[in-house]
Amino acid sequence: MFSEKVPAVFMRGGTSKALIFHRKDLPEQANWDNLFLSLMGSPDPYMRQLNGMGGGVSSLSKVAIIEKSAHPHADVDYTFGQVIINEAKVDYGGNCGNISAAVGPFAISEGLIEPVEGENIVRIFNTNTKKIIHGVFEVRNGKPVTTGDLEIPGVAGTAAPIRLDFLEPGGATTGKLLPTGNVCDELDIPSIGKIQVSMVDAANACIFVNAHDLGLRGDELPSELNQMPEMLVLLNTVRTMASCKMGIGRSLEHAATIKTVPYICFVSPSKDAKTLSETMVQANQIDFTARAMSNGQPHLALPLTLSLCLGVAANITGSVVHQIAKLSPTGEQNKVRIGMPSGVLTVGAQVQQIDGQWIAYKGSFYRTARKLFEGFVYSFG
Repeated sequence: MFSEKVPAVFMRGGTSKALIFHRKDLPEQANWDNLFLSLMGSPDPYMRQLNGMGGGVSSLSKVAIIEKSAHPHADVDYTFGQVIINEAKVDYGGNCGNISAAVGPFAISEGLIEPVEGENIVRIFNTNTKKIIHGVFEVRNGKPVTTGDLEIPGVAGTAAPIRLDFLEPGGATTGKLLPTGNVCDELDIPSIGKIQVSMVDAANACIFVNAHDLGLRGDELPSELNQMPEMLVLLNTVRTMASCKMGIGRSLEHAATIKTVPYICFVSPSKDAKTLSETMVQANQIDFTARAMSNGQPHLALPLTLSLCLGVAANITGSVVHQIAKLSPTGEQNKVRIGMPSGVLTVGAQVQQIDGQWIAYKGSFYRTARKLFEGFVYSFG
Protein backbone atom coordinates (compact mmCIF):
# COMPACT_ATOMS: atom_id res chain seq x y z
CA MET A 1 0.00 0.00 0.00
CA PHE A 2 1.02 3.65 0.16
CA SER A 3 1.16 6.46 2.70
CA GLU A 4 -1.71 8.86 3.27
CA LYS A 5 0.57 11.80 2.46
CA VAL A 6 3.45 11.96 0.00
CA PRO A 7 6.15 14.64 -0.45
CA ALA A 8 5.75 16.36 -3.80
CA VAL A 9 6.47 19.49 -5.79
CA PHE A 10 3.79 21.02 -8.01
CA MET A 11 5.29 22.69 -11.08
CA ARG A 12 4.28 24.29 -14.32
CA GLY A 13 6.33 23.20 -17.27
CA GLY A 14 5.45 25.03 -20.50
CA THR A 15 1.67 24.84 -20.90
CA SER A 16 1.23 21.88 -18.54
CA LYS A 17 1.30 21.30 -14.79
CA ALA A 18 2.33 18.18 -12.88
CA LEU A 19 2.95 16.72 -9.48
CA ILE A 20 6.65 15.86 -9.40
CA PHE A 21 8.04 13.24 -7.04
CA HIS A 22 11.42 11.92 -5.94
CA ARG A 23 11.47 8.22 -6.74
CA LYS A 24 12.64 7.49 -3.18
CA ASP A 25 9.44 9.00 -1.76
CA LEU A 26 7.13 6.67 -3.69
CA PRO A 27 5.98 3.12 -2.90
CA GLU A 28 6.78 0.11 -5.04
CA GLN A 29 6.02 0.75 -8.70
CA ALA A 30 3.14 -1.73 -8.64
CA ASN A 31 1.28 0.75 -6.40
CA TRP A 32 1.98 3.87 -8.45
CA ASP A 33 -1.22 3.86 -10.49
CA ASN A 34 -3.57 3.70 -7.51
CA LEU A 35 -1.62 6.40 -5.72
CA PHE A 36 -1.50 8.78 -8.69
CA LEU A 37 -5.20 8.26 -9.44
CA SER A 38 -6.04 9.06 -5.85
CA LEU A 39 -3.86 12.16 -5.73
CA MET A 40 -5.15 13.58 -9.01
CA GLY A 41 -8.83 12.79 -8.41
CA SER A 42 -9.37 10.16 -11.10
CA PRO A 43 -11.48 8.55 -12.38
CA ASP A 44 -14.01 11.38 -12.47
CA PRO A 45 -17.16 11.02 -14.64
CA TYR A 46 -17.67 14.77 -14.28
CA MET A 47 -14.28 15.41 -15.93
CA ARG A 48 -13.27 18.02 -13.31
CA GLN A 49 -11.05 16.14 -10.82
CA LEU A 50 -12.33 18.32 -8.00
CA ASN A 51 -11.42 15.62 -5.48
CA GLY A 52 -7.74 15.80 -6.37
CA MET A 53 -4.97 17.91 -7.83
CA GLY A 54 -5.97 17.46 -11.47
CA GLY A 55 -7.51 20.25 -13.48
CA GLY A 56 -10.01 18.41 -15.66
CA VAL A 57 -8.01 18.64 -18.91
CA SER A 58 -5.16 16.42 -20.06
CA SER A 59 -2.48 19.13 -19.72
CA LEU A 60 -3.30 19.48 -16.01
CA SER A 61 -3.47 15.77 -15.14
CA LYS A 62 0.16 14.72 -15.14
CA VAL A 63 2.82 13.28 -12.85
CA ALA A 64 6.60 12.98 -13.11
CA ILE A 65 9.05 10.85 -11.16
CA ILE A 66 12.71 11.92 -10.91
CA GLU A 67 15.84 10.21 -9.57
CA LYS A 68 19.59 10.23 -10.15
CA SER A 69 20.51 8.32 -13.27
CA ALA A 70 22.85 5.40 -13.86
CA HIS A 71 22.78 6.12 -17.60
CA PRO A 72 26.27 7.08 -18.84
CA HIS A 73 24.92 10.10 -20.75
CA ALA A 74 22.36 11.37 -18.24
CA ASP A 75 22.24 13.09 -14.86
CA VAL A 76 18.66 12.18 -13.92
CA ASP A 77 16.01 9.68 -14.95
CA TYR A 78 12.56 11.10 -15.65
CA THR A 79 9.39 9.03 -15.91
CA PHE A 80 6.21 10.70 -17.14
CA GLY A 81 2.68 9.57 -16.31
CA GLN A 82 -0.51 10.84 -17.95
CA VAL A 83 -3.34 10.37 -15.47
CA ILE A 84 -6.53 9.69 -17.41
CA ILE A 85 -9.35 11.88 -16.15
CA ASN A 86 -12.40 9.64 -16.52
CA GLU A 87 -10.74 6.22 -16.32
CA ALA A 88 -8.80 4.38 -13.64
CA LYS A 89 -5.65 4.44 -15.73
CA VAL A 90 -2.21 6.06 -15.81
CA ASP A 91 -0.56 5.98 -19.23
CA TYR A 92 3.24 5.78 -19.42
CA GLY A 93 3.28 5.21 -23.18
CA GLY A 94 4.94 8.49 -24.13
CA ASN A 95 6.72 11.58 -22.88
CA CYS A 96 5.46 15.13 -22.23
CA GLY A 97 7.66 17.82 -23.74
CA ASN A 98 6.19 20.57 -21.58
CA ILE A 99 6.84 18.76 -18.30
CA SER A 100 10.34 17.94 -19.58
CA ALA A 101 11.05 21.66 -19.16
CA ALA A 102 10.47 21.40 -15.40
CA VAL A 103 12.81 18.44 -14.86
CA GLY A 104 16.12 20.36 -14.96
CA PRO A 105 15.07 23.12 -12.55
CA PHE A 106 13.53 20.50 -10.24
CA ALA A 107 16.74 18.43 -10.23
CA ILE A 108 18.89 21.41 -9.27
CA SER A 109 16.43 22.90 -6.77
CA GLU A 110 16.05 19.51 -5.06
CA GLY A 111 19.81 18.85 -4.81
CA LEU A 112 20.00 15.97 -7.29
CA ILE A 113 22.61 17.88 -9.32
CA GLU A 114 25.37 20.25 -8.21
CA PRO A 115 24.81 23.44 -10.22
CA VAL A 116 27.37 25.78 -11.71
CA GLU A 117 26.98 29.52 -11.90
CA GLY A 118 25.65 30.59 -15.30
CA GLU A 119 24.42 28.23 -18.01
CA ASN A 120 23.67 24.67 -16.90
CA ILE A 121 22.95 21.64 -19.05
CA VAL A 122 20.91 18.96 -17.29
CA ARG A 123 21.06 15.66 -19.16
CA ILE A 124 17.73 13.88 -18.82
CA PHE A 125 17.00 10.24 -19.61
CA ASN A 126 13.30 9.85 -20.33
CA THR A 127 12.42 6.30 -19.30
CA ASN A 128 9.18 6.31 -21.33
CA THR A 129 10.90 6.80 -24.69
CA LYS A 130 14.47 5.76 -23.76
CA LYS A 131 15.67 9.08 -25.23
CA ILE A 132 18.08 11.75 -23.98
CA ILE A 133 16.92 15.36 -23.54
CA HIS A 134 19.14 18.30 -22.63
CA GLY A 135 17.57 21.03 -20.51
CA VAL A 136 19.60 24.24 -20.82
CA PHE A 137 18.96 27.19 -18.49
CA GLU A 138 20.61 29.78 -16.25
CA VAL A 139 21.49 29.38 -12.57
CA ARG A 140 22.35 32.26 -10.24
CA ASN A 141 23.38 31.93 -6.61
CA GLY A 142 22.80 28.20 -6.84
CA LYS A 143 19.17 28.49 -7.95
CA PRO A 144 17.50 28.26 -11.37
CA VAL A 145 16.62 31.68 -12.73
CA THR A 146 12.86 32.13 -12.97
CA THR A 147 12.39 35.71 -14.17
CA GLY A 148 12.97 36.63 -17.79
CA ASP A 149 11.51 37.99 -21.01
CA LEU A 150 10.30 34.82 -22.73
CA GLU A 151 6.56 34.63 -23.33
CA ILE A 152 5.11 31.37 -24.60
CA PRO A 153 1.64 31.07 -26.14
CA GLY A 154 -0.93 29.88 -23.63
CA VAL A 155 0.89 31.11 -20.50
CA ALA A 156 0.28 34.59 -19.12
CA GLY A 157 3.36 36.69 -18.35
CA THR A 158 7.04 36.11 -19.06
CA ALA A 159 9.79 33.99 -17.49
CA ALA A 160 13.36 32.77 -17.95
CA PRO A 161 13.93 30.63 -21.07
CA ILE A 162 14.64 26.91 -20.89
CA ARG A 163 15.94 25.34 -24.10
CA LEU A 164 15.08 21.70 -24.63
CA ASP A 165 17.19 19.69 -27.06
CA PHE A 166 15.75 16.28 -27.92
CA LEU A 167 18.70 14.23 -29.17
CA GLU A 168 18.04 11.66 -31.91
CA PRO A 169 14.28 11.80 -31.27
CA GLY A 170 13.34 9.35 -34.03
CA GLY A 171 11.69 6.10 -32.98
CA ALA A 172 10.78 7.18 -29.45
CA THR A 173 7.64 5.01 -29.42
CA THR A 174 8.08 2.46 -32.20
CA GLY A 175 11.83 2.36 -32.75
CA LYS A 176 11.57 3.92 -36.22
CA LEU A 177 11.25 7.52 -37.40
CA LEU A 178 8.85 6.30 -40.11
CA PRO A 179 7.17 3.28 -38.49
CA THR A 180 5.69 1.93 -41.74
CA GLY A 181 8.78 2.81 -43.78
CA ASN A 182 6.71 5.25 -45.83
CA VAL A 183 6.55 9.04 -45.83
CA CYS A 184 2.82 8.78 -46.62
CA ASP A 185 0.31 5.96 -46.28
CA GLU A 186 -3.32 5.55 -47.27
CA LEU A 187 -5.99 4.62 -44.75
CA ASP A 188 -9.46 3.45 -45.75
CA ILE A 189 -11.75 5.04 -43.16
CA PRO A 190 -15.26 3.50 -43.11
CA SER A 191 -17.17 6.79 -42.89
CA ILE A 192 -15.20 8.88 -45.40
CA GLY A 193 -13.18 6.54 -47.60
CA LYS A 194 -9.47 6.67 -48.38
CA ILE A 195 -7.30 9.44 -46.95
CA GLN A 196 -3.58 10.13 -46.97
CA VAL A 197 -1.73 10.25 -43.65
CA SER A 198 1.87 10.60 -42.51
CA MET A 199 2.85 8.50 -39.51
CA VAL A 200 5.99 9.90 -37.92
CA ASP A 201 7.65 8.97 -34.63
CA ALA A 202 9.91 11.73 -33.29
CA ALA A 203 9.77 12.40 -29.52
CA ASN A 204 6.36 10.67 -29.61
CA ALA A 205 4.47 8.80 -32.31
CA CYS A 206 2.09 11.04 -34.27
CA ILE A 207 -0.37 10.88 -37.16
CA PHE A 208 -0.74 13.85 -39.49
CA VAL A 209 -3.69 14.33 -41.82
CA ASN A 210 -4.80 17.21 -44.04
CA ALA A 211 -7.76 19.02 -42.46
CA HIS A 212 -9.46 19.26 -45.86
CA ASP A 213 -9.58 15.46 -46.14
CA LEU A 214 -11.59 15.37 -42.90
CA GLY A 215 -14.00 18.09 -44.00
CA LEU A 216 -12.44 20.67 -41.67
CA ARG A 217 -11.15 24.20 -42.27
CA GLY A 218 -8.09 23.58 -40.10
CA ASP A 219 -8.40 26.63 -37.85
CA GLU A 220 -11.18 25.33 -35.58
CA LEU A 221 -10.74 26.22 -31.91
CA PRO A 222 -11.16 23.55 -29.21
CA SER A 223 -14.62 24.83 -28.22
CA GLU A 224 -15.83 24.41 -31.80
CA LEU A 225 -14.40 20.90 -32.06
CA ASN A 226 -16.07 19.95 -28.80
CA GLN A 227 -19.42 20.75 -30.46
CA MET A 228 -18.65 18.24 -33.24
CA PRO A 229 -19.00 14.81 -31.59
CA GLU A 230 -19.02 13.00 -34.95
CA MET A 231 -15.70 14.60 -35.84
CA LEU A 232 -14.17 13.56 -32.50
CA VAL A 233 -15.25 9.99 -33.22
CA LEU A 234 -13.78 10.21 -36.72
CA LEU A 235 -10.46 11.53 -35.42
CA ASN A 236 -10.27 8.70 -32.91
CA THR A 237 -11.09 6.17 -35.64
CA VAL A 238 -8.20 7.48 -37.75
CA ARG A 239 -5.96 7.42 -34.67
CA THR A 240 -6.71 3.81 -33.74
CA MET A 241 -6.41 2.55 -37.31
CA ALA A 242 -3.06 4.30 -37.72
CA SER A 243 -1.92 2.99 -34.33
CA CYS A 244 -2.29 -0.56 -35.64
CA LYS A 245 -0.42 0.32 -38.85
CA MET A 246 2.42 1.76 -36.73
CA GLY A 247 2.63 -1.41 -34.63
CA ILE A 248 1.49 0.31 -31.43
CA GLY A 249 -2.00 -1.20 -31.16
CA ARG A 250 -2.36 -4.96 -31.61
CA SER A 251 -5.97 -4.44 -32.66
CA LEU A 252 -8.44 -1.57 -32.92
CA GLU A 253 -9.75 -2.49 -29.47
CA HIS A 254 -6.27 -2.54 -27.98
CA ALA A 255 -5.31 0.72 -29.72
CA ALA A 256 -8.34 2.42 -28.17
CA THR A 257 -7.02 1.61 -24.67
CA ILE A 258 -3.68 3.37 -25.33
CA LYS A 259 -4.59 6.97 -24.61
CA THR A 260 -1.32 8.88 -24.88
CA VAL A 261 0.17 7.76 -28.19
CA PRO A 262 -0.07 8.09 -31.04
CA TYR A 263 -1.23 11.70 -31.12
CA ILE A 264 -3.43 12.72 -34.03
CA CYS A 265 -3.05 16.15 -35.60
CA PHE A 266 -4.70 17.78 -38.60
CA VAL A 267 -2.85 20.45 -40.56
CA SER A 268 -3.77 23.10 -43.11
CA PRO A 269 -2.00 25.86 -45.04
CA SER A 270 -1.17 29.07 -43.17
CA LYS A 271 -4.16 31.36 -42.71
CA ASP A 272 -5.34 34.23 -40.55
CA ALA A 273 -6.93 32.64 -37.48
CA LYS A 274 -8.32 33.69 -34.11
CA THR A 275 -6.68 32.38 -30.93
CA LEU A 276 -8.17 31.45 -27.57
CA SER A 277 -7.21 34.90 -26.25
CA GLU A 278 -9.18 36.56 -29.10
CA THR A 279 -6.00 37.80 -30.78
CA MET A 280 -5.19 36.96 -34.39
CA VAL A 281 -2.43 34.82 -35.84
CA GLN A 282 -1.56 36.29 -39.24
CA ALA A 283 -0.87 33.95 -42.14
CA ASN A 284 2.51 35.60 -42.79
CA GLN A 285 3.62 34.80 -39.22
CA ILE A 286 3.42 31.02 -39.66
CA ASP A 287 4.37 28.21 -42.02
CA PHE A 288 1.18 26.19 -41.49
CA THR A 289 -1.74 25.70 -39.09
CA ALA A 290 -2.15 22.70 -36.78
CA ARG A 291 -4.72 21.34 -34.33
CA ALA A 292 -4.25 18.27 -32.14
CA MET A 293 -6.14 15.86 -29.93
CA SER A 294 -4.78 14.75 -26.56
CA ASN A 295 -6.43 11.88 -24.69
CA GLY A 296 -9.60 12.38 -26.71
CA GLN A 297 -9.78 16.12 -26.03
CA PRO A 298 -8.97 19.00 -28.41
CA HIS A 299 -5.69 20.44 -27.11
CA LEU A 300 -5.71 24.10 -26.08
CA ALA A 301 -2.24 24.60 -27.58
CA LEU A 302 -0.13 21.75 -28.96
CA PRO A 303 1.60 18.94 -27.06
CA LEU A 304 5.32 19.79 -27.18
CA THR A 305 6.46 16.38 -28.32
CA LEU A 306 3.89 16.53 -31.11
CA SER A 307 5.18 19.98 -32.03
CA LEU A 308 8.70 18.60 -32.30
CA CYS A 309 7.37 15.77 -34.46
CA LEU A 310 5.57 18.35 -36.61
CA GLY A 311 8.86 20.18 -37.12
CA VAL A 312 10.53 16.95 -38.19
CA ALA A 313 7.64 15.96 -40.48
CA ALA A 314 7.63 19.40 -42.12
CA ASN A 315 11.22 18.77 -43.20
CA ILE A 316 10.54 15.31 -44.65
CA THR A 317 9.88 15.84 -48.33
CA GLY A 318 6.48 14.56 -49.43
CA SER A 319 4.92 14.19 -45.98
CA VAL A 320 1.39 15.49 -45.40
CA VAL A 321 2.90 18.32 -43.34
CA HIS A 322 5.59 19.15 -45.92
CA GLN A 323 2.95 19.31 -48.66
CA ILE A 324 1.09 22.22 -47.02
CA ALA A 325 3.99 23.97 -45.25
CA LYS A 326 5.65 27.10 -46.61
CA LEU A 327 9.23 26.68 -45.42
CA SER A 328 12.23 28.78 -46.34
CA PRO A 329 15.20 26.49 -47.20
CA THR A 330 17.89 26.97 -44.53
CA GLY A 331 20.05 23.88 -44.90
CA GLU A 332 19.68 20.98 -42.48
CA GLN A 333 18.04 22.98 -39.71
CA ASN A 334 14.69 24.62 -40.44
CA LYS A 335 12.87 26.73 -37.91
CA VAL A 336 9.22 25.80 -38.30
CA ARG A 337 6.52 28.29 -37.23
CA ILE A 338 3.28 26.56 -36.30
CA GLY A 339 -0.06 28.32 -35.88
CA MET A 340 -2.04 26.77 -33.02
CA PRO A 341 -5.06 27.64 -30.83
CA SER A 342 -2.93 29.63 -28.36
CA GLY A 343 -0.71 31.46 -30.85
CA VAL A 344 2.53 30.64 -32.65
CA LEU A 345 5.09 28.01 -31.67
CA THR A 346 8.54 27.84 -33.27
CA VAL A 347 10.39 24.52 -33.39
CA GLY A 348 13.90 23.80 -34.65
CA ALA A 349 14.47 20.48 -36.40
CA GLN A 350 17.65 18.97 -37.84
CA VAL A 351 16.55 16.43 -40.44
CA GLN A 352 18.44 14.88 -43.36
CA GLN A 353 17.98 12.15 -45.93
CA ILE A 354 21.00 9.87 -46.34
CA ASP A 355 21.01 6.97 -48.79
CA GLY A 356 17.24 7.15 -49.02
CA GLN A 357 16.73 7.04 -45.24
CA TRP A 358 15.36 9.98 -43.27
CA ILE A 359 17.24 10.77 -40.04
CA ALA A 360 16.21 13.22 -37.30
CA TYR A 361 19.31 14.41 -35.46
CA LYS A 362 17.78 16.88 -33.04
CA GLY A 363 14.66 18.85 -32.26
CA SER A 364 14.69 21.97 -30.10
CA PHE A 365 12.34 24.54 -28.63
CA TYR A 366 12.12 27.00 -25.75
CA ARG A 367 9.83 26.72 -22.75
CA THR A 368 9.50 28.26 -19.32
CA ALA A 369 8.79 26.60 -15.96
CA ARG A 370 7.92 27.59 -12.41
CA LYS A 371 7.64 25.87 -9.03
CA LEU A 372 4.14 26.46 -7.65
CA PHE A 373 4.36 24.73 -4.29
CA GLU A 374 6.21 22.05 -2.37
CA GLY A 375 5.00 20.00 0.55
CA PHE A 376 2.69 17.00 0.90
CA VAL A 377 -0.22 15.74 -1.17
CA TYR A 378 -2.86 13.52 0.38
CA SER A 379 -4.39 10.33 -0.96
CA PHE A 380 -7.81 8.95 -0.18
CA GLY A 381 -9.52 5.58 -0.19
